[in-house]
Amino acid sequence: MKDWFAGAVAEHYDEDTALLPVDPVVDVLVELARGGAALELAIGTGRLGLPLAQRGVPVSGIELSADMVAQLRRKPGGSEIPVALGDMATARVDGPFALAYLVRNTIMNLTTQEAQVACFANAAAHLEPGGCFVVEVIVPNTERLHVFDLSDTHVGVDEYDPDTQRNVSHHFGLRDGVWTRRSVPFRAVSPAELDLMARLAGMRLRERWADWDRSPFTAESSKHVSVWEKV
Repeated sequence: MKDWFAGAVAEHYDEDTALLPVDPVVDVLVELARGGAALELAIGTGRLGLPLAQRGVPVSGIELSADMVAQLRRKPGGSEIPVALGDMATARVDGPFALAYLVRNTIMNLTTQEAQVACFANAAAHLEPGGCFVVEVIVPNTERLHVFDLSDTHVGVDEYDPDTQRNVSHHFGLRDGVWTRRSVPFRAVSPAELDLMARLAGMRLRERWADWDRSPFTAESSKHVSVWEKV
């Protein structure tokens, strides 16, 4: 699996995600952890893992990118979080956990159905009975070309093939007066397919919302936050 977050991406990751909400996400994760430990798949620079740990939840992580982990280690408290360097579909850490979570469409970074199924199985293997696996991901867009971001410094275009569920996100960014392009492959996946992956891993759907504020998920929702419980 290729590391798409190495180098400059890791260096600027916190800057580029500075406007993303943290507190509403952490509030939900603290509640779902129920006083137990949490495992973040693709923990990255610790954008969520560190504030969750500061709320008293013991946090461990799995991360493919060594450069992202290096950014985490530079932060206060970052050296105290155990992180397994490896693929979130297969890497293991000591558990068990009351909560595992995977945010910001990262399940789509696994570009085959087999890898996504393995990720659900890996999450379930880390959970104690009654533990929860939380995934935040977009609902697949049916347009073959879709502009998802347009600003003076960034243009984002998704290229989607519904027959293969292959999605490529093209990012055109302006930094230090220079435009660059980065194209990252994904595998789009529907809520129903994710529910089946969860069932295969011994989990069942407990809740699904349109966002972290627990707003109802409807046919008009562009993304979902889903909570599966290990049976």
